[in-house]
Amino acid sequence: MGGDYRVYGAAGSGSVPVEAALTLIGAPYDVVERATWKDGAQAQAMAAVNPMRQVPALVLPSGELLTESAAILMHLAEAHPDARLAPVVGAPMRPAYLRWMSFISAQVYALFWIRDDPSRLTDDPAQAAAIKARTAQRIADCWRIMGEQVQPAGRFLLGDEIGVLDLYLAVVSRWGPRRKAFYAAAPNLAAPVRAVDAEPRLAALWAERFPFTEGWEG
Repeated sequence: MGGDYRVYGAAGSGSVPVEAALTLIGAPYDVVERATWKDGAQAQAMAAVNPMRQVPALVLPSGELLTESAAILMHLAEAHPDARLAPVVGAPMRPAYLRWMSFISAQVYALFWIRDDPSRLTDDPAQAAAIKARTAQRIADCWRIMGEQVQPAGRFLLGDEIGVLDLYLAVVSRWGPRRKAFYAAAPNLAAPVRAVDAEPRLAALWAERFPFTEGWEG
């Protein structure tokens, strides 16, 4: 791979914040498209890379495989400190950074394994509808709790420089129940995610990988 990164992912998926981080870092990378939730063939192909059959996955320049979106983003920030995408060890904002990266991953992102396909838990259509509704409420509750606990320290969550936490939040908050519900639950977090949306260095990436089409906010 010539020292480059390889991202396994899909448009609109959890690989997008990884691609955004690599774009801000300026590191060359290629993308292997794996929309694993769309068909079994893509999921099976992904199994050869990640036994969980999930994206994102990142092959490092060393050839080592890294999975789990939060871990990938945190690694990239630490591997490329000059990009200033995360507080360094010992920085005052470091505990908050670690807390909320883990919170988004464990409390919100994990729910989409259920929301994307409720039949993973039930064969009853009525129960599937209830699962959709209750996970939407749980996600809104999580955003509310985060919004109550986080007071943005600047233009972005942790200050005036964009970081991987901002990228993570901006992408995950676009998934169902989508941004209007997010804004209602955590109005004080609206400005930081909109600043990520408007980041000029990411304009081409958003247009290609997660475009702001009509009605995208919900």
